[in-house]
Amino acid sequence: MYSSIPSHLPNLPVYQKALEILFLSHRISLYFIPDLNYLKQDGKEDNSIYFTGDIIQQSNSLVPEIVEAERKSFSEERQEHLLSISRLTSVIDKNCERLESINSNGKDFLPILRDEIKKFRQLQHVWVLTL
Repeated sequence: MYSSIPSHLPNLPVYQKALEILFLSHRISLYFIPDLNYLKQDGKEDNSIYFTGDIIQQSNSLVPEIVEAERKSFSEERQEHLLSISRLTSVIDKNCERLESINSNGKDFLPILRDEIKKFRQLQHVWVLTL
């Protein structure tokens, strides 16, 4: 997947949870796309469809940030990646909130993703203390 991943990384709960969030984001997006992939009467697309892509892209960025934080030797270098992880989880959560107001079957699965994000934040807190 990534070059020079520390050997202990796949065993870290925070890494595993980031992969779960990525998987869930992809699956939830598949429910939203058919409901949002249409043109409005004025010929414009529903802008909400972009939130599904944003969630996938942001979820996809979690794993590399974790890898980079683990690879850095100095706490100052790690801090940059840790802040990025915090920002990403906040933005994913915010985009989930935006999608909850959309008329789609996919919104039924957003609470699951948001719960996983909460669990991730708890794991992240413990993980940061071990760095």
